[in-house]
Amino acid sequence: MKVAVIGAGVSGLTCIKCCLDEGLEPTCYERSDDIGGLWRFSNNVENGQASIYQSVVSNTSKELMCYSDFPYPEDYPNFVPNHKLLEYQRKYADEFHLLKYIRFRTAVISVRKSKDFGSSGQWSVTTEKDSKQETTIFDAVMVCSGHHTDPYYPLESYPGLKRFRGRYFHSREYKNPDQFKGKRVVIVGMGNSAADIAVDLSRTASQVFLSTRRGVWVIGRVYDHGYPWDICYNTRFETLKRNNLPMSIISRLTETKMNQWFCHENYGLQPVNRYKSCLNL
Repeated sequence: MKVAVIGAGVSGLTCIKCCLDEGLEPTCYERSDDIGGLWRFSNNVENGQASIYQSVVSNTSKELMCYSDFPYPEDYPNFVPNHKLLEYQRKYADEFHLLKYIRFRTAVISVRKSKDFGSSGQWSVTTEKDSKQETTIFDAVMVCSGHHTDPYYPLESYPGLKRFRGRYFHSREYKNPDQFKGKRVVIVGMGNSAADIAVDLSRTASQVFLSTRRGVWVIGRVYDHGYPWDICYNTRFETLKRNNLPMSIISRLTETKMNQWFCHENYGLQPVNRYKSCLNL
């Protein structure tokens, strides 16, 4: 069976590997000139490509995010900077000889059911490279293009924005704090990217504000006894508690644990939904 794999990032690479393990024939299409997907830092923002800032570090520990058949090197930090994560992907691709199955600088234009899909179950995949299009029939398609490519601008929520004399932009365009030296910055939202960028900017900007509508629990990447937070959180015992105790008790336990670091209410951060919102720093 011939399989089309769209994207050569974290998921695309392991999909190629899994196809080979099962005796399938993968062909991976990558619109850029390199592997890495989201984790490949670039100073430029490219349309259709994921974009990260220079200081990005994983918020999942290497023990829980490694490929099952290819552990991270022991000298890697528990939470991996983007350049080390890209290095790890290169090691993985080299170890299992995956690069020869990837067609770089090739964009997927369309994926459609073939004319005889009812009987064959096949797909018609049209690609473009150097302004030349090509259509190939595949038995299956794996979409590994990610979901961090298109920014969301709710500009209608800020009616006075057009009168604002400063600069406003999506976090996707942020790369490093150098150009914000001495400036006052407000960051709308308090997800992982917002908090990361706020910390990054705090070293150069004159003042940084975080605006959050619902609040959030802030926890450290390094958790009890120096272990990564997800190693402590994703245990059988913790899962048993979450699945069996009443929500009121879970909420109270969560609130008590989160407030051991600092009192969230003192900083206006206590979540409206006290159980579901969590942020790693």
